Amino acid sequence: MSKGTVNKVILIGRLGQDPEVRYAPSGAAVANFSIATNRGWKNKDGENQEETTWHRIVAWSRLAEFVKEYVKKGNRIYVEGRLQNRSWEDQNGQKRYMTEVVAANIQLLESAGSRGDFSTPPAEENLTPPSDLDTPDEDVPF
Repeated sequence: MSKGTVNKVILIGRLGQDPEVRYAPSGAAVANFSIATNRGWKNKDGENQEETTWHRIVAWSRLAEFVKEYVKKGNRIYVEGRLQNRSWEDQNGQKRYMTEVVAANIQLLESAGSRGDFSTPPAEENLTPPSDLDTPDEDVPF
C-alpha cells in the first residue's frame, strides 16, 4: 500500500458507443469503451458555455462480462477506478501514449429502456468521440 498517495477516479457519464469486448490469451475478458462527461459555466459575458470531455475506460474479467451484457451506447453509468498511463510503439515505430481509467466498479444509473431523469436523449453529435481518440487494433499492445 502506498503511503500518502491516492489514485481514485469517480465518473458519471454516457457511453458514446457500445463497448468493445475482447479476450486476452489467458481467456480473461477485457471491455473498452468511452464515456462523456459535461461541464457547464458562464463566461465573462454571462453566456452559458459547455465542454464535453471523453474518458477511456477499461474493465477486466467479470466486470467486463457485466459490461458486455448490460452496458450499451447512450447509457448513463457510474464508473469508479484508477488512472493508468500506458505507452507502446505503433507499427510505424512511433511512441504512443494513452491514459485510461481501469474500472473497479461500474453501475448502471438507469433501467433498461429508460433514460433516467432525461426526457429526451442527448444530441447524437455529443455521443461520438473524436476520431483521434480511437486506437487502431494493431496499435494496442496485447
